[in-house]
Amino acid sequence: MTVSTLDPNTALVVIDLQKGIVAYPTVHPAGQVVQHAAALAEAFRRHGLPVVLVNVTGGAPGRAEQARKLDALPAGWTDLVPELRQQPQDHLVSKRTWGAFTGTGLDAYLKKLGVTQLVLAGVSTSIGVESTARQAHEHGFNVTLALDAMTDTSAEAHDNSVARIFPRLGETGSSQEIIALLDSRRP
Repeated sequence: MTVSTLDPNTALVVIDLQKGIVAYPTVHPAGQVVQHAAALAEAFRRHGLPVVLVNVTGGAPGRAEQARKLDALPAGWTDLVPELRQQPQDHLVSKRTWGAFTGTGLDAYLKKLGVTQLVLAGVSTSIGVESTARQAHEHGFNVTLALDAMTDTSAEAHDNSVARIFPRLGETGSSQEIIALLDSRRP
């Protein structure tokens, strides 16, 4: 299914498009993913809709067989990619878990603005994006996933999220389809 509509109060949430993360090898070229996410951010700003930029600044506590240690990050690792052109009105969320809602106040921020739908983009599809989509769905938001504005380090994991998980959480579409829906709305 492709994206059918956008609620009047829709926000864009861009997950982990930061210097340290986009440096990892990905299934789809990171430059194209960043380009699509930046186009979405510009469109949302042009329409006066909220843009939430998320970065990860450390790891969650607890043991895991495949945990990545994010304790001693190199300088600049958490900086958002400059192509997103962060603006003063953008809301920055720094997280220490996979999803952007846990311990960040994101739900309260969005509900205070009357947001009812989220468009999600970023990396990794099967980790940060999927976790945030699951949390958004559980918090009662309509969810749209911009498939060309996300990627993963694993093709199998990306494909599983896109084919099996995302259709159960919301609608999917391309960044161009989402921008076209924004642009077709009455002023």
